Amino acid sequence: MAEVLVYVDHVDGAVRKPTLELLTLARRVGEPVAVALGAGAEATAAVLAEHGAVKVLTADAPEFADYLVVPKVDALQAAYDAVSPVAVLVPSSAEGKEIAARLAVRIGSGIITDAIDLEAGDEGPVATQAAFAASFTTKSRVSKGTPVITVKPNSAAVEAAPAAGAVEALAVTFGALATGTKVVSRTPRESTGRPELTEAAIVVSGGRGVNGAENFHLIEDLADSLGAAVGASRAAVDAGWYPHTNQVGQTGKSVSPQLYIAAGISGAIQHRAGMQTSKTIVAVNKDAEAPIFDLVDYGVVGDLFEVVPQLTGEIKARQG
Repeated sequence: MAEVLVYVDHVDGAVRKPTLELLTLARRVGEPVAVALGAGAEATAAVLAEHGAVKVLTADAPEFADYLVVPKVDALQAAYDAVSPVAVLVPSSAEGKEIAARLAVRIGSGIITDAIDLEAGDEGPVATQAAFAASFTTKSRVSKGTPVITVKPNSAAVEAAPAAGAVEALAVTFGALATGTKVVSRTPRESTGRPELTEAAIVVSGGRGVNGAENFHLIEDLADSLGAAVGASRAAVDAGWYPHTNQVGQTGKSVSPQLYIAAGISGAIQHRAGMQTSKTIVAVNKDAEAPIFDLVDYGVVGDLFEVVPQLTGEIKARQG
């Protein structure tokens, strides 16, 4: 059976959820071969095998940590040359999309970004994408070369499928460009204890209606009661009420959780572009004509300062 390369997103051997989703999708079109790079790469093998990887290609070198992106592209190209896959799947993060684009240029292939589904086709893998702020879905396939496809987090349910997961060392030769951009310092992100925004199963976002940074605790309290990530609209971020790293929208992050709760967000197209593929959408807004209500599965016309605390209280009461 044909093999599919899956780029592994991990932190010191801890595999992140989007990679496990990729393995699930990869099994639809071939046998997954995982590529794990950097410190802790070999430690990923057990969980990758549990989720369907027939092989795990690993490589570790200082270049992966000390320089940006290009060493990883060199390694993924080496894996591509060794395996000759029918497709290459990469998580659709900012770094993932850059890696995928650079690889596609190198191997002379087409690229599809931000796929939300994948299926086998007669002429190669067919990817589903959301277009025009998720108002439409499209099905596409690459017409030249081996398809390189980035997949949005939460696009597939993680499914266990034990496989061999044989670990093999990947020989990598770094090119002249690999050391072109050096990492000179790192500052750890302050942990909130909440899930990563783009990977969270539940996201609670606040917008202009929150009416100030001092009121965002209402959004945080609801999120914490649900074990959710916290998002914010562009209006809230531009006003300085919440960090830009939490912005959901066309110029922020795209999310596709199982549940998205929008409180005090009108639903401008800029925001909808970043969350419209959410599986279930709930909105709280006192303006019954707000565009967000055209999109939602459940809508509450009411003052978020009354509705959100009641909702948080009810959730906590049911939990305890």
